[in-house]
Amino acid sequence: MIKIGMMIGDRYEILDKIGTGGMSDVYKGKDHKLNRYVAVKVLKQEFSENANFVSKFRIEAQAAAGLMHPNIVNVYDVGEEDGMYYIVMELVEGITLKNYIEKKARLSVKEAISIAIQVSMGIEAAHNNHIIHRDIKPQNIIISKEGKVKVTDFGIAKAATSNTITSNVMGSVHYTSPEQARGGFSDEKSDIYSLGCTMFEMLTGRVPFDGETTVTVAIKHIQEDMPSPREFVPEIPVSVEQIIFKATQKSPDRRYQSMGELIVDLKHSLISPDEDFVKMASVDANAATKLISEEDIAQIKDRTSNISLTEEVVKPRERDVEMPDISRTEKERKKEVRRKPVEDDEEDDDLDPKMEKVTAILAIVAAVIILLIVLALLSRALGLFRGGSSGNNTENTETQNIENVTETEQNDSDELVTMINVVGKNIDEVKQTLNSMNLGTRVTTEESDTYDVDIVISQAVAEGQTVEKYTTIDLVVSSGIKGYDVPNVEGSKVDDAVAVLENQGFVVAKDYANSDSVEKDVVISQSPTPSSKSPKGATVTIVISQGAEIKKVSVPDLRGMTESAAKAKLEENHLKCGEIKEDYSDTTTKGCVITQTQTPGMSVDEGTSVGITLSRGKKVVTYKYVANLSAPTGYTDGTVTITITASNGDIRSFTTSSFPCAVNETGFQVSDGTIIYTYKTKSTQTEVDPDTGEETVVETEGTVTTSPQSITFEAEN
Repeated sequence: MIKIGMMIGDRYEILDKIGTGGMSDVYKGKDHKLNRYVAVKVLKQEFSENANFVSKFRIEAQAAAGLMHPNIVNVYDVGEEDGMYYIVMELVEGITLKNYIEKKARLSVKEAISIAIQVSMGIEAAHNNHIIHRDIKPQNIIISKEGKVKVTDFGIAKAATSNTITSNVMGSVHYTSPEQARGGFSDEKSDIYSLGCTMFEMLTGRVPFDGETTVTVAIKHIQEDMPSPREFVPEIPVSVEQIIFKATQKSPDRRYQSMGELIVDLKHSLISPDEDFVKMASVDANAATKLISEEDIAQIKDRTSNISLTEEVVKPRERDVEMPDISRTEKERKKEVRRKPVEDDEEDDDLDPKMEKVTAILAIVAAVIILLIVLALLSRALGLFRGGSSGNNTENTETQNIENVTETEQNDSDELVTMINVVGKNIDEVKQTLNSMNLGTRVTTEESDTYDVDIVISQAVAEGQTVEKYTTIDLVVSSGIKGYDVPNVEGSKVDDAVAVLENQGFVVAKDYANSDSVEKDVVISQSPTPSSKSPKGATVTIVISQGAEIKKVSVPDLRGMTESAAKAKLEENHLKCGEIKEDYSDTTTKGCVITQTQTPGMSVDEGTSVGITLSRGKKVVTYKYVANLSAPTGYTDGTVTITITASNGDIRSFTTSSFPCAVNETGFQVSDGTIIYTYKTKSTQTEVDPDTGEETVVETEGTVTTSPQSITFEAEN
């Protein structure tokens, strides 16, 4: 059981829980050996108890640990402790691509392509090391605070899929390739398909296929054509649309064959977005869209938590191959034939293929015979009007010719149309009007600063002039003022952008917005867009980044925390650790925070620095006794023992035979004490012998101990 503050692997301190997933929990930790912050991913208990899964998991994780690339979340270590399996990875402070898309609704084309290139480069590095991700999705792509894009969770998907882990830990079915949905072999091109789906979501804000269950979505990946992203966002360039189409082909052989090929086209699209340069592979029989078999459905079922297919199989369209009936035998399924329209089903289902072929041939022969008969009759009819020696025929022909001439003369006026004035009118309206008059139009465009776009400038046939019906009228239509190319200043510093635009003759208007990915004072976007045309003097509005949005956060109470815990708490609250000081404290444990520069609970801007003062523990004051001692009263010569006794019982003793005596005793814990002197004395006295009365001078020795004298110590520096 992981707890905050515990140490695993004798080096990784668990600081805080920062995320959870279907397979694992993720914690922020500190590597005390290398003094860096890391992310520690700990497998959940139900997977840790699966020995087969753990074995494959460790092999794949160790392989991923060999990957080192700027666009990959690097794996540092793999370990086990008390039955708990964990991976130590690079800690990336940022936001997942999924959350970033949700926050912005959808990404601009330039930003989406830039992210896709970085993701592709990371995946390419893995593929070059024979490692396939198998779970590319926006949730496994992280954008750091510095704008760096990194792919995470390499190797885990393979361990999961090889052990039939349920759908809550499988890669999201919204991004899975058709071959993965079928449960078949997957390789590098499966990652390319998933990246194509991810690009679709970046540009449109929605997944390409959706449904109520994972089975429904998986079947759509297998059966349905990839929808066009331009249906949802028309301004997406055609080259980007084609890149997505090629990356998400049903057949792996028709996709990009490597990430390197995809990167080349992605970079090309940044330079020539509207150029149709993507080369699609030719369609072959193996690449055709096919309906899934019962075996495919069973495999999808197993890979999506055994969800029932009863109501999930989408009915095929008219003339599609009929969906297999799960209740029918294999022999019956092999007899299924292509469906016909509903009214013909009963008859056509019983036709033998050979009979169909014979019928088709007979129909063609009959059509040829009928055609020959019609031609013969027509030739005969024409001969009656044009030839023959009969006088009656000649007379009839002449009479008919006279009648036709008379009729033509009478209807000449009906075949002429008087032209109207169409200058200054919209071309669409003009076409409708002239068509109603039985006149056609031929349009050429011409720049004009007088007429708006799509307005007729001139007409080849003047107003009032008569022309025959069905005459084509030449019209010149205004294309407006195309002007000059607007330079691309996106990504430039604001001063540089203004200088470039003004030098080209444009007027600059400024707007401001916060951005997590574009640094402050750099242009995020512009209107009109780059490479579009505008006349001299037109206004170009640039949106300038103010950096990440500054939010208010509450200052946490750091008092009593260790230095590392206080720093982690500040990072968690998006604050910085400021100056660190030290001071003595009688109440706070050594190494813990005594005070902080920002009051706990105060609302401050994100990124504010908070200084802390750490405890040195209790302050110990020591004292010293420094003096020049004079000889005690009555002392003449000899050795003197000097004893200094502090008030806490600390005794210091030394001897001397010369005065004045210099004393420098240090390290006393109290500020006062006493001093005594002990020395020997000699004296003479006269003794009288009682028997003889004789006096004798006798020398005697004695010991003198002075009374204690109070002394004061001075504090040491």
